[in-house]
Amino acid sequence: MKTPQQRKAASIRSVIRYLQKFKNAVIVIYLDDETIESPLFTSHVRDIALLHQAGLKVIIIPGTRSRIDQILKANNIEWTYKNQVRVTPEAAMPLIKMAAFDVSNTVMTTLAANNITAVIGNWVRGRSKGIIDGFDYGTAGEIERLNVEAIQTVLNDGFIPIFPCIGWNAAGRPYNISSVSLSQQVAIHLGADKLFYVMQTGSINGAKYKIPEGFAIAENGDVAAMNLDEVENFISINRELNDSASLEIMSVLEKACEACTKGVTRVHIVDGTLDGVLPCEIFSDLGSGTMIYTNNYGKIRQMVHTDIAPVLTVMRPFIDSGKLLPRTESQLAELVDEFIVYELDGGVHACAGLHQYAGGQCEIEAVAVDENFAHMGIGPKLIKNLFERAKNSGAKSVFIMTTQASDWFEKLGFIADSIDTIPAERKAKWTPERNSKVYRKIL
Repeated sequence: MKTPQQRKAASIRSVIRYLQKFKNAVIVIYLDDETIESPLFTSHVRDIALLHQAGLKVIIIPGTRSRIDQILKANNIEWTYKNQVRVTPEAAMPLIKMAAFDVSNTVMTTLAANNITAVIGNWVRGRSKGIIDGFDYGTAGEIERLNVEAIQTVLNDGFIPIFPCIGWNAAGRPYNISSVSLSQQVAIHLGADKLFYVMQTGSINGAKYKIPEGFAIAENGDVAAMNLDEVENFISINRELNDSASLEIMSVLEKACEACTKGVTRVHIVDGTLDGVLPCEIFSDLGSGTMIYTNNYGKIRQMVHTDIAPVLTVMRPFIDSGKLLPRTESQLAELVDEFIVYELDGGVHACAGLHQYAGGQCEIEAVAVDENFAHMGIGPKLIKNLFERAKNSGAKSVFIMTTQASDWFEKLGFIADSIDTIPAERKAKWTPERNSKVYRKIL
């Protein structure tokens, strides 16, 4: 168990590492309409201002559904939905445009209260969605082109661009564009490092959804991360859910996958009801939402000399509790070729070693996983990796010696064995005071 000081130090190191990583990164943030109308809106905007001041290039796309609903109802204009697209008569378009700019102005005003200058612009070239399968989508539009050069100029000048959900054709005719789709397209066209969907229904949790086995689950039950294959699996087993919140999440997940395949590094779906969710998701390894990614998130690799300090940090709580034998920096330097580590976004959060003996035996040693990541199944992945390494070396079996983790190793297929079966040189280091037990796995 980490001490409070160790947890504090790890948190600060994580923030510093991510500040370096995301300096000048492009971040696209979609704020759904319920979040904008919530008591936490000003707190979210304050966090966005802090991100901007930290050197991130932020773009905001506000959701306007409820504001459009209010204005259309006030003017007795009816509308319908077709495939989650709002369909309205031509008379509704001036009111939709007014609602879109009204919400954008609310965001801009709140940013101004935090000493941040924002710009509302008409950077979207739109076109009519038209008639599909005989159905006329009326004023609904699609994105034809984005004025990327103008957007980049605004970002480079130190302003935050705000996108109303309106696109104009070449003749100046406005169309109603989906803010969710607009967020995705802006992120794709600008090669964003991150795309955020901040939603009141943004929690993807096992309490509501079926979660396939093997998913990375946070301590609160949220899905911490999904790769593209896992997203497809998640959607397929939750297709029977047809409430509006679930359908919205499924739609966002599909757009997230498309964004990732078209160059957006990562997409994050976060819960707008949580204060501080944006900086927590950006500046911590585990975050506070669900991340969609293609690769480079969590990998096992060979340990190198620059990993020694963070590996010792991971080991320290296990050494203090007596689960691991003490190791020094010089000892690890001599054994660096025997160790593997688990790296997430440049941070080392787990380690394990494999020592080879004559006679076809290998020992797995010093398995340690940061307690904050223990729920992600990293330990079994390390063991599996070392099994493969042992097989490739010609080993017939691997053994471990443990004082407090016998149950965990038994789950991974290890069976209790006699101390007399291990190599003599290893047996010579065994002490009755520590009284480690031997467990073996036949390869």
